[in-house]
Amino acid sequence: MKITWFGHSAFGLEFGDKKILIDPFLSGNPSFEGQDKDAVIAGTTHVVLTHGHGDHLGDTTEIAEKTGAKIVANADICAWLGAKGIKNLDPGNTGGTLMQDGFSVTFVQAQHSSAMLDEDGVSHDLGHSNGIVLHIDGEKSIYHMGDTDIFGDMALIQELHAPQIAMVPIGDRFTMGGAVAALACRRFFKFETVFPCHYATFPMVDQTADKFLGAMESDKDKVIVMEPGDSREF
Repeated sequence: MKITWFGHSAFGLEFGDKKILIDPFLSGNPSFEGQDKDAVIAGTTHVVLTHGHGDHLGDTTEIAEKTGAKIVANADICAWLGAKGIKNLDPGNTGGTLMQDGFSVTFVQAQHSSAMLDEDGVSHDLGHSNGIVLHIDGEKSIYHMGDTDIFGDMALIQELHAPQIAMVPIGDRFTMGGAVAALACRRFFKFETVFPCHYATFPMVDQTADKFLGAMESDKDKVIVMEPGDSREF
């Protein structure tokens, strides 16, 4: 499996004949500048969304129109996309597991919000914010936390899913900051690999992963700090 970070919270997963984009915020993402959007989008089979903010929904509509990729998201986001003419939708909600061909997607809790200011200038409530856990046949399990603060029921996510690889927001202001994100990782999880995200994108969020790395202490060697566009093979 290959994991690629496109900046902010946007990740790509490639395994077998699958190409999954998670929270594909590409256009307008300062961290994505200089990367080839057409190449990233090409061949996408699934888009998985954690919640309904613009910096996570990103280019979902364009990707769906160009590739026919299945959109896996909460029911409110799917209804909103359906009203825009998107057809290949697979709705779920917190606690639900959606079986795909060769992998599953489970929606777990996140402590955040989820809404979109539409072209009509009206704010649309797009359901709960979630984290997502992917169990992939023959591959390591993955937990993308979405945007969240720390919460005690992270312990249940570990108990139920035992994720091995995590994408963890660390940028502060809109999510956990580095020290709290590290506490979440060390107290509640037994991750093998951690990718920090949701930082170094906009001036209001932290610009480096230094606070997170420092607070990870003896677990610092589990952290992979990538540059946007970098990939790792597992």
